Amino acid sequence: MPKIAIYPGSFDPITNGHLDIIKRTQGLFDKVIVAVNNNPLKTFLFTAGERVEMIKELFSVSKGIEVESFQGLLVQYAKEKGVRFVIRGLRALSDFEYEFQMDLMNRKLNPDIQTIYLMTDQRYSYLSSGIIKEIVKLGGNAEGLIPDLVKEKLLEKFT
Repeated sequence: MPKIAIYPGSFDPITNGHLDIIKRTQGLFDKVIVAVNNNPLKTFLFTAGERVEMIKELFSVSKGIEVESFQGLLVQYAKEKGVRFVIRGLRALSDFEYEFQMDLMNRKLNPDIQTIYLMTDQRYSYLSSGIIKEIVKLGGNAEGLIPDLVKEKLLEKFT
């Protein structure tokens, strides 16, 4: 039976920190589902479809990566997909507090779900999608923080 994990997130936009977690997860699982959250309670710069397409393009030659969007509770989505493992990246102590709370609630809703945490690479420990949007919008240099494709898509949105 193949080992499958879900890596959920809003990825608005995807950063090199996210890419690092996905690539490292590939070495642990046979298949990784990059699940783009389409939460109606949040405001996004990119539509769910745009975010999915960007990630698909970035992993077009990678095996074992599936990209799709989902709406609703992650534990329900995981159950629908028949997946027990959820991958989450941690940057700082503040991430841990939030993730710990989410993990406890997810286990309450579905005790079969196991969350696996990966520490981000030091190079990306300060990186967030929000910071990237601000840097690019204000004309800053985001080189090494996001793929060129993402930079192009951000510039299109901001011009």
